[in-house]
Amino acid sequence: MFDLVVIGGGPGGYICAIKAAQLGLKVACVEKRPTLGGTCLNVGCIPSKSLLHASEQYVNAQQNLEEWGIQTGDLKVHVKKMLAKKDQVIHELTQGISMLFKKNKVTHFVGAGKIAGPGTVTVSSEDGKSETLKTKNIVIATGSHNRTLPGITIDEERIVSSTGALSFSKVPKRLVVIGGGYIGLELGSVWQRLGSHVTVVEFSETIVPLMDREVGKELLKNLQKQGMEFRLNTKVLEVTKGDTRVSLGVEDVKTGARDVLSADVVLVSIGRHANTAE
Repeated sequence: MFDLVVIGGGPGGYICAIKAAQLGLKVACVEKRPTLGGTCLNVGCIPSKSLLHASEQYVNAQQNLEEWGIQTGDLKVHVKKMLAKKDQVIHELTQGISMLFKKNKVTHFVGAGKIAGPGTVTVSSEDGKSETLKTKNIVIATGSHNRTLPGITIDEERIVSSTGALSFSKVPKRLVVIGGGYIGLELGSVWQRLGSHVTVVEFSETIVPLMDREVGKELLKNLQKQGMEFRLNTKVLEVTKGDTRVSLGVEDVKTGARDVLSADVVLVSIGRHANTAE
């Protein structure tokens, strides 16, 4: 019997579990991934910031050092090494959370958690095994997953979510980002800095539409200055995979004019859904 079972080992869940344990409760945390930290540490904020930092260093060396009398010669991007460094950062941070669990005596269960009834949580692991936890209290901290558009199948190779966009084996020559929110813009700017031609397709009349309008305008100017292309007020009608390219049928929502965009890779970044499926 536990005092508390937390379903979800992301930033909300693991902090809750550790704090509750420090206050003297017997705590368990159920997390579907084998590593703790949730989307944020594994395939979200932390890896994206790692790649943003790396790509910024590349642009700085490429464009800004010469004025300080520093000549760098022929710069090259080693994507494999860059991704390895990102993975190292993720490993160190997720292992740090595991150590905090052990230190504070939080029991970690790997598997999908489901509330089976009052005070009961079942944990189903990938190998088909299941166990039942009894608890006085339950906290739901299950996070979210990527949304997609009807008719678009994400394969994490040529049509990717933000997860796939963190692990390209090479810099795509042309990348189309569906969605002008901060996640798509972050990842789009990473690959644009590294050499990709990036086009962002956004249904609204501005990027980051849920943020302050003036912030959106200034961000748009800065990203355009960096070389990113934007198709605002534009609706995606269809996405079709060919042998070597991906084609997007798009429509201007004001004029009705239609066009076809071509890309090596398409990133679908139109927001996220809560993880609440039964």
